[in-house]
Amino acid sequence: MPARALIAMSGGVDSSVAAARLLADGWEVVGVTLHLWDYPDDGSVRGRCCAPEDIHDARRVADVLGIPHYAFDRREEFEREIVTPFVESYLKGETPSPCVRCNRGVKMKELFRLADQLGAERVATGHYARIRREGEVLQLLRARDASKDQSYFLHMLGQPELMRLAFPLGDSEKHEVRAEAERLGLPGAGKGESQELCFVPTGRYDELVSARAADRLRPGPIVDADGRVVGSHGGVHRFTRGQRKNLGVALGERAFVVDIDAASATVRLGSREQLAASVAELDELSLATDVCLPLRAEVAVRYRGEAYPAEVRAAPGGGAQVRFDSPVRAVVPGQFAVFYRGDRVLGGGRITHSSRRGSA
Repeated sequence: MPARALIAMSGGVDSSVAAARLLADGWEVVGVTLHLWDYPDDGSVRGRCCAPEDIHDARRVADVLGIPHYAFDRREEFEREIVTPFVESYLKGETPSPCVRCNRGVKMKELFRLADQLGAERVATGHYARIRREGEVLQLLRARDASKDQSYFLHMLGQPELMRLAFPLGDSEKHEVRAEAERLGLPGAGKGESQELCFVPTGRYDELVSARAADRLRPGPIVDADGRVVGSHGGVHRFTRGQRKNLGVALGERAFVVDIDAASATVRLGSREQLAASVAELDELSLATDVCLPLRAEVAVRYRGEAYPAEVRAAPGGGAQVRFDSPVRAVVPGQFAVFYRGDRVLGGGRITHSSRRGSA
């Protein structure tokens, strides 16, 4: 009897083709969809992951493939682990990365738990990433399709997870995957891809924070590089470091948000050059099993961002400090710095602070 594999299904092209490939490889495949979030019933929002419509779409794919499919309600966990911390982070003047937290704190945790309950040996997803064995160590790698690579979101995976995970799409280009879905006649082959967060489909993060924390919003000053008050705002959650548009002030020259002080509700503007940082402090550190500090790496400070050469050192009291060889623009608190060596993911951590110059 073939071994059983659990596949996370969203009803989209990627997870559908991943499920089909598992079947072709001889696995007994079980499809699972996590219901994480709800949308309006007026049809104004479609094509977002983790909603009731995706349960329907995933079930249609499962029917075509002839595999069982189960849906599990995890809205409470998603609210607690993702949405609430997202709001809190913006209130602190940070720019959070909820997709990293979701993969770590909800999706992967729940998928492995369900795999155990359903007797599945393997857990698979439609992520674009790869796993390679080097001796006794399993390594997480970037996907072959650099434009779709999602290894940034998975940097925290350890050996126990990598031993059971499969990424059937890791060696494929996106256009190959879509063509395969069309050839197989899979529902959702032409389904579009969501560009915004699943729980903020409009892209207006400030509206979500305002709706959920209206009694905690604090107005404050907007100051220029010399500390002069040039305007005011209704809450620091409306800003992110590096922001250039919708500042609510006109200085006669191009200005960027270079700092956000949530304690005083002050937003400071400055030049593009003032966004550059030489040092980033990290917490929530994760390292691959055979990696230790200090290390040399290329460090990406945002999803799909360029990776910059740097030294990563252990920081007093825990965490890590990244020292870039050359200043890097918009190293934003709340985002994750992920360490690479070539295609291999070495680990990463959450940015808590960045500065032009750090102490030795």
